[in-house]
Amino acid sequence: MAKSVPVRCPACSREHSFTPPTFPCACGAPLTVPILAGPVARLDHRTWEDSWVAVRCHSCGRRDHWPQPELGCPCGTVVRLPVAEAPEETGSRLATTGGAGAAGATGAHPAPSSAVLRPAFHPVTIRTGRDVVTAAAQYLKWLGFTSMRRVEDRAPSGVDLRGPGIVAQVDPTTRPTGVRDVECLWLHGLSEAAVSVFFSLAGYARIARSRADELYLPLFVMDLTGTPQPVNDPADDLIRMGPPEV
Repeated sequence: MAKSVPVRCPACSREHSFTPPTFPCACGAPLTVPILAGPVARLDHRTWEDSWVAVRCHSCGRRDHWPQPELGCPCGTVVRLPVAEAPEETGSRLATTGGAGAAGATGAHPAPSSAVLRPAFHPVTIRTGRDVVTAAAQYLKWLGFTSMRRVEDRAPSGVDLRGPGIVAQVDPTTRPTGVRDVECLWLHGLSEAAVSVFFSLAGYARIARSRADELYLPLFVMDLTGTPQPVNDPADDLIRMGPPEV
């Protein structure tokens, strides 16, 4: 469990105990956001880009964006905690880590010899929640799914993208995607005899990942460059083989 750190509210001087959040890295290792000691910043205005921070996984070396830690004081003040952000690295270093930075630099995943040949993937930079859906649609087209369209009137199933033989959901929130969302998408795909694919910005809860593996549902995490990364074996297989009809 992550070690708690003391945080003092700059408005009322009340001291709180804050436990840094832990997220599941795509490699499967738990990643705890490293909180820096020092003064905190009062949050008066929140923007999309300021809500994320780059952190490097100590297990696999991948550099991904995760929700910026915040703390709400009972006095009504919200503070943003300083985080040790992951440094940028050279292309040669990134090419050996297999992390998110490497895929973002080349614009494509390393393909096994049996993989479908594709041109380089050109990501869509994410600045808003709508951009996340656009990036996912572009990626599915790159994988080989055609006629992708956005579901403007979001159904209770949570489907955001639809195409021939494919339904996809995109979670742009700062909380890890839960198991219920994964199961609902799988049931929707089952009813339409379609492949179900999930994209998430903040990753997945452990039980959601386990359930997706059981259902053979591909999971991807997104970074703010708009480059999805596979989280489980079904996602790796989808990248390698493409849509079922390919």
